[in-house]
Amino acid sequence: MLEIIRQPWPWYVAGVLIGLTVPALLLIGNKSFGVSSSLRHICAACLPAKIPFFSYNWKKEIWNLFFVAGILIGGYIGAQLLSNPEPIKIAAETKAQLSALGVKDFSGLMPTDIFGIDQIFSLKGLIFMVFGGFMVGFGTRYAGGCTSGHAIMGLSNLQIPSLIATISFMVGGFISTWIFLPIIFKLIA
Repeated sequence: MLEIIRQPWPWYVAGVLIGLTVPALLLIGNKSFGVSSSLRHICAACLPAKIPFFSYNWKKEIWNLFFVAGILIGGYIGAQLLSNPEPIKIAAETKAQLSALGVKDFSGLMPTDIFGIDQIFSLKGLIFMVFGGFMVGFGTRYAGGCTSGHAIMGLSNLQIPSLIATISFMVGGFISTWIFLPIIFKLIA
């Protein structure tokens, strides 16, 4: 049984399991799936300032904080105790394209050439982590939710704003990957 859990699961199994969280949350307590809202709840709990956006009864949404804590704990358990000892399989074409951009190390879950400890305080780290994090945070707030909330919860509820947001996320991802990423790598090489 443990070997089954350690292997990467195909999209049609993992996707269905993720998709089933939507009706489960709706049936259990009429709750909406989403992770970015937990950051708002944390700020509302920790910031004593009277900022209108954070002035609400966050205790009614404490289930969301436990949900996100479960995601973090599950991720830790998965990475530390259930990790697959086999190297991560990356398509040869993807490796070739990333190698052309200067990414050489494919041994871990994330390329250390971009996300390694020594990269955090470099220009590359500033661009990817700080600027990228700001853009993700801004986009999440501007779109009224994160990719998981819109693409999983919103689309399953047939919400037009979630369809627009999901299409925008995808288009932004394609533009960033195929246009901006090569430019950034050339600038900081």
